[in-house]
Amino acid sequence: MHAGRHPADFGGVVNTPVVRASTVLYPDIGAYERSRASKFGALRYGRYGTQTSFALAEAMAEIEGADGAVLYPSGLAAIAGVLKSLLNPGDHLLVTDAVYGPARNFCETELRRNGIDVTFFAPGIGASIGDLVRPQTRVVYCESPGSLTFEVQDIPAIVAACRSPDIAVVVDNTWATPFFHRPLDLGADVAIHAATKYIVGHSDAMLGVAVANERHLPRIRDWAAGHGILAGPDECWLALRGLRSLGARLRQHQESAKTIAGSLKGHPAVERVLYPALDTDSAHTIWSRDFSGATGLFGVELVNTSPDMVRAFIDSLDLFGIGSSWGGFESLILPSIPVRTASEPHWKGPLLRLHIGLEDPDDLLDDLQRGLDVLHEANCHDERKRNVQHR
Repeated sequence: MHAGRHPADFGGVVNTPVVRASTVLYPDIGAYERSRASKFGALRYGRYGTQTSFALAEAMAEIEGADGAVLYPSGLAAIAGVLKSLLNPGDHLLVTDAVYGPARNFCETELRRNGIDVTFFAPGIGASIGDLVRPQTRVVYCESPGSLTFEVQDIPAIVAACRSPDIAVVVDNTWATPFFHRPLDLGADVAIHAATKYIVGHSDAMLGVAVANERHLPRIRDWAAGHGILAGPDECWLALRGLRSLGARLRQHQESAKTIAGSLKGHPAVERVLYPALDTDSAHTIWSRDFSGATGLFGVELVNTSPDMVRAFIDSLDLFGIGSSWGGFESLILPSIPVRTASEPHWKGPLLRLHIGLEDPDDLLDDLQRGLDVLHEANCHDERKRNVQHR
């Protein structure tokens, strides 16, 4: 509620104002020269931020338990910026096989072109990741849980197996946010957020954040500043607004998602629900140990059915939007097609990704069950037809 907020600095105004600036004027040349001593955290020039971005960076570092934060114009920009700042040609990068698709693409294209060797690892590898570490390994990149298949990685075990001053353990913490999970407390060095999602919370801004410990913060911060990477003050203000209601929103997302996920897992059209907060989920034990809550994003594996029937099911829903991203007040659904290169897919039927928003959960469940009932009946009809043809 209070992180990064200093009303006395603005005449008692509750919320840090939007400060838009490029040029900053100084009373004399001495003041100008003194301002050169520190690039970050003091008003100097628009590319280094204003009071609005300073407030967000301060808040994110505080609630993540980090030494500082760097802001980016999108979540993918944060991922790319962190990896580029910590890796050099000839280095080796370990990446979870459950990684966000655009991040995978960045690793396989841009990083490989820059002479960085990339190895993908099974998300459940735990301490065995030590077998993949090389003398050239510089970063281990985790996403826990994965945003399509929702495996939870054992961050303490990975940190222990990779404990070296030369290796940075980086965790994408977008799903849980620092409200439910603090990777740096588990030994990670850097946490990344697509703040576009739950932190902004209203589907109206693009923003990325990286928080880091003292060892890695200078390199990450200097790389962003040196490449002219910055987040706009309006987007930072929207994220600050989102932070103030984050706890209330996440508690509602969690409550509704648990209710809906628990109900869906018993439906005959559903093979499995991928949600670590369910005690039947394979990741539940690690999730219970390392997380204090769950959010509104989970996966559903349907019984084996045709792509046309999956599309018809999605199109039949009234309350679920069809769109990329998640973390806003609105519920969303999309087909999910994970790419795996290091671990065998362990699903039989089509996957869906659902984001449970802030609508009434009974209405959302009725919408889903109505569509799934039609899907199940269509599956049964097809099965009866195949049996007749076979006879």
